[in-house]
Amino acid sequence: MRTAALAVATLAWLPTPLPAQPAGSSGPPPTRAGIAYAPAEPADSQGHLLDLYLPEQGDAPFPVVIWTGGSAWLAENGRMRAGLVAENLNPAGYAVAGVSIRSSTSAPFPAQLHDVKAAIRWLRLHAAEHGLDPGRIAIMGDSSGGWTAAMAALTGDAPELEGAVGAREGSSAVRSAVAFYPPTDFLLMDAHAIGECENGVGKDGAFCHDGPESPESRLVGCPIQTCPEAVQRANPVSYVSPADPPLLILHGGADPLVPFHQGELLYEALSAACRDATFVALPHAKHGPVAAFLSDDATRAGATLRATGDGCTRSGPEPFTPTWQTVIDFLGRTTR
Repeated sequence: MRTAALAVATLAWLPTPLPAQPAGSSGPPPTRAGIAYAPAEPADSQGHLLDLYLPEQGDAPFPVVIWTGGSAWLAENGRMRAGLVAENLNPAGYAVAGVSIRSSTSAPFPAQLHDVKAAIRWLRLHAAEHGLDPGRIAIMGDSSGGWTAAMAALTGDAPELEGAVGAREGSSAVRSAVAFYPPTDFLLMDAHAIGECENGVGKDGAFCHDGPESPESRLVGCPIQTCPEAVQRANPVSYVSPADPPLLILHGGADPLVPFHQGELLYEALSAACRDATFVALPHAKHGPVAAFLSDDATRAGATLRATGDGCTRSGPEPFTPTWQTVIDFLGRTTR
């Protein structure tokens, strides 16, 4: 029964696996689909593919926003829902790259970080042929994809984490990141979960993380409470430094899968380090979807904004209603 309950909870978190070209998602079709930014590993993996969505109007080169979606690290479908992002960002002049990374079943951490860094390098190396601006790349994701976005943003100054995936030339640094409900400190997730966990099984909507078969334990390759050093290597907060680019974090207070505390931890660490960080808290929001965070009135009810800016100035919390324009304005400020 424990295994079955965990499977049900995991499936609730896990999007449908993606075919070679995304199907059934909203938004425009990719301008180019299924581009290999590195050789497949293993051979049947889709974890090294990306899709490009280019604006139909405007002058190239276009700034680029990478989208990588969440799956609890259990699927290679990060490209899914990039069409929705493109539908909203292409008209504002941004190219969108939907990027998949390898699942934890294909390779353990830090493979996922190495993958997204390889995708960033590929976009820079091939920018001219696709009309992209290699100097203006941002990254955006939700859930485990939000973790990926935060990890990529905070390790642009960490050459030891570049890995050996794909082309090695060029930088993997990004200008900014948008992270929706990202996991951060896995060791604290159960302590702050909604409801209670008993023998690894959640109650009252809780999702448990400490067990040996949890998504986080699978990612790092050990039951997380038994290997804290390995877990901290996968914690974005561990990499906060003076070189960090601006981050926008959005998290729901009613999230049953990734506790609200996780996104707040990341914001507080960035704020304490006087980094450029913005945190939008949505007290009634659950675990997405992204579109609801930016357009659904019930999901956004009571939302507030906190921010830390130049000179370590802090503001908020103050009432705030996030929209797609919030994301566009943040990108415009941080990638110009």
